[in-house]
Amino acid sequence: MFLFVVIYVYMNIYSRIESQIPSVHADPNLTLDDAESLSELFSTLSDPTRVRIISLLASKDQSVQELSEALQISHSAVSHQLSGLRLSRVVRASKSGRSVIYSLHDQHIEQLYLFGLEHIRHK
Repeated sequence: MFLFVVIYVYMNIYSRIESQIPSVHADPNLTLDDAESLSELFSTLSDPTRVRIISLLASKDQSVQELSEALQISHSAVSHQLSGLRLSRVVRASKSGRSVIYSLHDQHIEQLYLFGLEHIRHK
């Protein structure tokens, strides 16, 4: 019975890890348009404040007020960074009453952030 539980836990962990691996593989024939788009995305992510915003939004959707308080920077500075992130389709906004709530655009952004974080922390 113990062995069954160990195998079951291992399979659950492995399936979660495997589901995070991107299904797209390296493309030796990367088009110039795709290379430029990818370069623009990496450029967007090159600002530490923007990376910190992504980190916060990876844990939960938040308003400008919440992000401003967490980052200890002005509302206008947060809004400015969010504007660039929205243009690059890194974050999206949705109305909730009077507030605008920001979230990561999709799971790819969270995966990109987590893989990057794992890469820099890897010894």
